[in-house]
Amino acid sequence: MDDEAFLKAKLPEYQKIISSIKKEIGKIVVGQEEIIDTILTGLMANGHILLKGVPGIAKTVLIRTLAAASGGQFNRIQFTVDLLPTDITGLTAYNEQKGFYVIKGPVFANFVLADEINRAPPKVQSAMLEAMAEKQVTIGKETFPMLNPFFVLATENPIETSGTYPLPEAQVDRFLFQVNMTYPKFDEEIEVIKRNIQIKSFDDYGLKAVTTPEKIVEMQETVKKVYLGPEVEKYIVQIVDSTRHPKKYGIEFGKYIEWGASPRASIYLFIASKSLAMMKGDTFVTPSHVKEVAYNVLRHRIILNYEGLGENIKTDDIISEILSKVPVP
Repeated sequence: MDDEAFLKAKLPEYQKIISSIKKEIGKIVVGQEEIIDTILTGLMANGHILLKGVPGIAKTVLIRTLAAASGGQFNRIQFTVDLLPTDITGLTAYNEQKGFYVIKGPVFANFVLADEINRAPPKVQSAMLEAMAEKQVTIGKETFPMLNPFFVLATENPIETSGTYPLPEAQVDRFLFQVNMTYPKFDEEIEVIKRNIQIKSFDDYGLKAVTTPEKIVEMQETVKKVYLGPEVEKYIVQIVDSTRHPKKYGIEFGKYIEWGASPRASIYLFIASKSLAMMKGDTFVTPSHVKEVAYNVLRHRIILNYEGLGENIKTDDIISEILSKVPVP
């Protein structure tokens, strides 16, 4: 069976699973459909997500609910200034009866919430990001693989800078997406106060696992089979190239770019657009899929210069101009 025939056979099943996951998440999380779709796209692409948003807009509940609906193990790591790398990865302990033995840290889970990751010092951030990038952790003299699937949702609070350590650009680049989560709509907030988790326990919502971690891994592997033609490949590389050589494409906002996106941006546009195509039930990638994921992939990879920062230029505005000027195949 070729890839297209395989996809056509599997896509209806995957669409049903994705719809069921969204339904379970919707039992607690009100609205935020676009954010939920983005997080599921990131999960299917086997990437990690940096989520920025003010406190109290259901970031923690969202990933906890996703873990419950997926039948996976969930751990939350609250990053603080006094956190040590071993608090995340684990350590080697000694007992007279057992001798030396390993205690695994909270990073060993299918779904990990790295809450306010910028509150931890750089050494701790590096330990977390190493686990994300290499899908393994060394404790003492032993190396342990992460669980599969392994999905990290890291959050940052954008309104507080006191007591924080900004993530270096090279580390931020390891996230597939940077997503900005905003306040709910007026009508949605009325529903939020009726359903809020402050007056109910998590178990009261009757969440059930509608799939398994093994099925999630299967879906992640299937994403790779989605067809992406040479013309769309060229389009992806042109989009990334325009962040480095904006004059070549007539990008006026290019004067505000200090550094363009890395080759990892091209790789992530490639895999994220495949993931989005599968999410939508398509067997091949179109330029519209690429455009849809471009903001979340490029937002944290375009580094502004001092003039851009001084003018309060948003990278989303630069991406909009790029998408309007790079020729679509």
